[in-house]
Amino acid sequence: MRHQQIRKQLFPFSLHDLFITAGILACAVGICFLLRMADTSEGFASPVFVLAVLLISRFTTGYLFGVVASILSVISINYIFTYPYWAFNFTLSGYPLTFLTLLGASLLTCTMTTKIKEQERLRAEGEKEKVRASLLRSVSHDIRTPLTSIVGATSAVLETPGLSEEEKRAFLEDAREEAQWLIRLVENLLSITRMGDPSSQLSKQEEAAEEILGEAARKFRKRFPHIRVAVSVPDELLLVPMDAILIEQVLGNLLENAAIHGETTSQINLSVHREGQDAVFSVRDNGCGIPPKELPRLFDGTLGHSETPSGDGKRNMGLGLSVCMAIVRAHGGTMQAKNLSGGAEFTFRLPLSEKGSVQL
Repeated sequence: MRHQQIRKQLFPFSLHDLFITAGILACAVGICFLLRMADTSEGFASPVFVLAVLLISRFTTGYLFGVVASILSVISINYIFTYPYWAFNFTLSGYPLTFLTLLGASLLTCTMTTKIKEQERLRAEGEKEKVRASLLRSVSHDIRTPLTSIVGATSAVLETPGLSEEEKRAFLEDAREEAQWLIRLVENLLSITRMGDPSSQLSKQEEAAEEILGEAARKFRKRFPHIRVAVSVPDELLLVPMDAILIEQVLGNLLENAAIHGETTSQINLSVHREGQDAVFSVRDNGCGIPPKELPRLFDGTLGHSETPSGDGKRNMGLGLSVCMAIVRAHGGTMQAKNLSGGAEFTFRLPLSEKGSVQL
């Protein structure tokens, strides 16, 4: 069983590699025919096929097609491009050297390419492990703080009989707010899981953009009644191909970030308009803005708690924004953020042309 696995790793077969090999060898044969028509001298075929073998070894996986290309190249040089043409002649001087040169170049290139690909695979796996560990640390921290608050608030209500109705209500409202935040965190985690599932498909349907903005603003006002939200939509009905639930989650994350991380935010402008073949969504606030050092890493999920104000387990905005970027990209769109003279603005674009389901 182990020998079979090693053989499959070293000599894998795929139609993709077969087409690459056939295409490069066909090009080499064509170039040699053109060179022979232009010049009657011999000797040009060997370097052309050496280059072909190198390219095949580089762009295919394993050793199979590189070795096969070496053998076919030697046969082509002997049979087609060496006198007497269209006949084999194994008595030619240098024939064994040509074969060994092509085979050696093939094996060397295949070995180097295989090692490079393996190193890239290991590096990618290492990066994934780092991101996974960072995500687990971030989520663990984010979950622990609101859970502690919920336990503290409910314990105070249950274990302190002398509390007034106002005090009980305040504790329970705090517990409800923390529980709502936990629900949104779980929704983000579920979205990340869905984005990482290769079998998941994003089915888009044309939705009225104004309805999505209105629903996101309504939910936000219930949580942050002290912050004014102005919604601006075009006069004509703007239908955008989207997954309504996911885009509403994007808007909710952006609105929450503006409220929490803007610190001094008192006004948020939520808008959408058509620009060419895109629908442009914007969330603009009048808060303190985004620290310049954090702008390049806003959407990659690497912002840690140490880089955001302390004392609040919900200050980490990296997870929510990375989810936003993943959702927008799955829709075929783009996203960016910038600071304004007073506050910050997040914008994302969604294409208006429907191209069916997008692989997540």
